[in-house]
Amino acid sequence: MPIHPEIAKILATLPAPDGSPLNPAAMRAGGAAQVPPPADRLPLPAVEDLVAATPAGGVPVRIYTPAEADAYGLLVYFHGGAFFLGSLDTHDHVARSLAKETGYKVVSVGYRLAPEAAFPAGLQDCYGVVRWAAAQGGNLDWDGKNFAIAGDSSGGTFVAAVAAMARDDGFDSITHQILYYPSLDLDFDVDR
Repeated sequence: MPIHPEIAKILATLPAPDGSPLNPAAMRAGGAAQVPPPADRLPLPAVEDLVAATPAGGVPVRIYTPAEADAYGLLVYFHGGAFFLGSLDTHDHVARSLAKETGYKVVSVGYRLAPEAAFPAGLQDCYGVVRWAAAQGGNLDWDGKNFAIAGDSSGGTFVAAVAAMARDDGFDSITHQILYYPSLDLDFDVDR
């Protein structure tokens, strides 16, 4: 599939890579500098930071309540960032929008990043939080019916892997999976 002409214009303005190694710390700092202050974010009735207890250890999560209600569907969200970028803050706007537009309570996952935490650390965090969210259903006002997992880019890849892990474990609470532009194979052939 060819690149859309408008996207091609944007890509043409970007500097060519210089061949030097990536600097994850600098790239993360650049992303963090783009995060708007809390007062400028989409308002929601409640946004709460917690630590989910999982078999892999404590995982930071941010829980977004879309409106006042007795029960909600749950949506566990995995941010993108090529497995080494992104955070609860850089993708806060996505989680807020998902909560508002779906009416689901959203649990955004602050999974461990590469290269400091080698694979499968981030995947274990994501799966652990999915299991944690289901177990905490009553505390999260889950309706017991609708349980979605969603992610963009590397987060979408984690969604596919978590859904497969859940199936293999006989964990059948997941009702929906939403994958925004994931990488699902190892074929990076640009000509296909």
